[in-house]
Amino acid sequence: MTDAINPSRDCDLCPRLHGFIAEQRESHPDWHNAPVETFLPEEGLKDVRLLIVGLAPGLRGANRTGRPFTGDFAGDLLYGTLSRYGFSNGQFQARPDDGLRLTATAITNAVRCVPPENKPVGAEINTCRRFLSATIAAMDDLRAILTLGKIAHDSTIRALGGRVAAHPFSHNGLTEIAGFAVFSSYHCSRYNTNTGRLTEDMFNDVFASISTFLKTQA
Repeated sequence: MTDAINPSRDCDLCPRLHGFIAEQRESHPDWHNAPVETFLPEEGLKDVRLLIVGLAPGLRGANRTGRPFTGDFAGDLLYGTLSRYGFSNGQFQARPDDGLRLTATAITNAVRCVPPENKPVGAEINTCRRFLSATIAAMDDLRAILTLGKIAHDSTIRALGGRVAAHPFSHNGLTEIAGFAVFSSYHCSRYNTNTGRLTEDMFNDVFASISTFLKTQA
């Protein structure tokens, strides 16, 4: 059973992911090991002006902690940047009880369950898109969306009813669709930063663009 915005803890819409989580529950019974809900500001859905869409929970990150981008390297870079640009308050300490609060910002994933080797297949991305679509629809004040990586970008464009060919992914890209400004960035993964594909300055540039845009939407 599911609700419109979040899969249930035992969601079985994607058999492969459901089975993988069952294995992780056996191996790591103290981990979250369930679909990861969207991280919202204290005011809830109605206060969100910026939605950040990642790929999927990391095995030892959000799948372990239960909060998006919490517990792995990608979160260190993302939350540090959010704080720098005023999209969060408090100190990020890589655990869900660290007291960090988002400011008019929400963080979710295109696929809510951890996939083996961090690689969801097309059917899983398509199946989970219903939750992304419902989440976006429930955010009445949403103005900007940031997609992290091509898979998250393409799924977001499809969730908004667009054609990927008309709204291609690019780093520090910007496209307008369905009344939203959709920014895109390389994913803030350790692989991308270690290889130099994404630098901290490049990531900052994306958030500087988003911050400037939102100031015009007051």
